Amino acid sequence: MDTTTMNSPLVFGAMLLGTRIDQEQSFALLDRFVERGGQWVDTANCYTFWLSDSGAGGASEEMLGRWLSARPGLRDQIRLSTKVGAEPLWPGSWPQQREGLSRRAILQGLETSLQRMGAAEVDMFWLHQEDRSTPMAETVEALGELTSSGQVRRVGASNHPAWRVEQARGLARAGGTMPIDALQLLATYLHVRPGLRTPGVEHAFGVLNAEQRDLARTNGLEIWAYSPLMSGSYDNPDKPVHEAFEHIGNTRRLQALDVVAGQTGATRSQVVLAWLLAQGIRPVVGVSTTAQLDLAMEAGRLDLDAEQVRLLDETG
Repeated sequence: MDTTTMNSPLVFGAMLLGTRIDQEQSFALLDRFVERGGQWVDTANCYTFWLSDSGAGGASEEMLGRWLSARPGLRDQIRLSTKVGAEPLWPGSWPQQREGLSRRAILQGLETSLQRMGAAEVDMFWLHQEDRSTPMAETVEALGELTSSGQVRRVGASNHPAWRVEQARGLARAGGTMPIDALQLLATYLHVRPGLRTPGVEHAFGVLNAEQRDLARTNGLEIWAYSPLMSGSYDNPDKPVHEAFEHIGNTRRLQALDVVAGQTGATRSQVVLAWLLAQGIRPVVGVSTTAQLDLAMEAGRLDLDAEQVRLLDETG
């Protein structure tokens, strides 16, 4: 396997591995990702409970474990990212009853994730969904145990409001442990209509907003974008844009996408990925075919000029 290609800034979203994507195709996608210079692979301990026969997560992590076992030495060349906090306590109990972010849930969650993936540590460990029933100090102390032991190299927060992230960061700094340094949220080129539920987002603070961006920019936090391509809606006529994105501002933004796509010879989706990267946002890309993966990886090397970025930024 040729792994000498320049590192890609994209993240491989492994959510559907082991459920909708079988082992043969999972291995093919992961192999191709590494061949194209990919490093970061993102999953969660709850993926994908809503598609599994058991109603529990773990299939994605288990698939990654089988892939790594079949590729000796590859673990040192990739970075593993997983999450804790959203696994249902029993089938059908989510979202009312889920594991949460207590010390016990965090420590057990990581232990199980490492066992599934056959790994000694993870490079990024995300708080998947906020848990206000657990004191933030307890959550932060548990994360501090894991970063101090070396089992977790970095800590991130997904689907959390900005003030809760900064509260956690302050507690970590006060306790001398590693603070959260990354956010993972839904982010794409189109803007969500206020008051409408966004498809695929079951969290009150799941869509990237101005306050979260300001927190990240001011404190040097990374932003990872999940669902950046809206499940193919930018280019697939069989997947129309969801009503949450239907408004005149987005009509104009789609027109701007078409202009830049025409100038670059890229697809709308590729322009969206390139634009996110130009904003300093790292896209998490979930694909089901190697052809889709290749298009995404090519977008990671698409350089938009200043005028194209300005047009995309200011339209709508």
